[in-house]
Amino acid sequence: MTEQTEKKGYIHSLESFGSVDGPGVRYVIFMSGCAMRCQFCHNPDTWNMQSGTPYTTDELLKQAKKYRSYWGSKGGITVSGGEPLLQIEFLTELFRKAKEEGIHTTLDTSGNPFTREEPFFSKMQELMKYTDLIMLDIKHIDEEQHQILTGCTNRNILDLAEYLSETKKPVWIRHVLVPGRSDQDEYLERLDTFVQTLGNVEKVEVLPYHTLGTFKWKELGLSYPLEGVEPPSKERIENAERILHVSS
Repeated sequence: MTEQTEKKGYIHSLESFGSVDGPGVRYVIFMSGCAMRCQFCHNPDTWNMQSGTPYTTDELLKQAKKYRSYWGSKGGITVSGGEPLLQIEFLTELFRKAKEEGIHTTLDTSGNPFTREEPFFSKMQELMKYTDLIMLDIKHIDEEQHQILTGCTNRNILDLAEYLSETKKPVWIRHVLVPGRSDQDEYLERLDTFVQTLGNVEKVEVLPYHTLGTFKWKELGLSYPLEGVEPPSKERIENAERILHVSS
């Protein structure tokens, strides 16, 4: 057995028929581990990488290919999280093998680990050789508000967006709409202005904040930061979609 096939990644969960995680029907792999602490996170159980289940890339591909007949011409594999870029070498191996099988690959990332410094940047460039589409979650356009909302800077995340534009990698931008945090018109307009500077964005998606994961915070003994915050109204969602030029 080679060293490559022995490489293992920590996986939180698997979804056989994802319909909102990229084009077509997707086999979705949710990886464990995340350095961000988003106040609205609905999967805080993914934060600890070591709590995931170890898989080899071959094991994951074998599982995924069982559903290949359902993918049609547009579907494939999406890797989400947690934050997949924390396990970038494993992810690269998985996507390389998927492309050898002619499988469409999508990466859903917050961009938090991104840097143009080495050794990460060379690893990112290698990963991009086998990645067909990036779904980039921009949590907040404002640096100060991003720090409050996620505990982390957004400077390297916006730099990732610019790098992907430079390299003409297809991107879908995703934005979680949180009342009182990221739904103000000022911030939405600034986000739209930034997105318009990018030459590779195929789609923008507004993801309305929801409270479906609050029970996980309680199970983990954590205090939920957005207690009492209700999901956005239909009007506020439509307003965000209009400002961000979301096409139906």
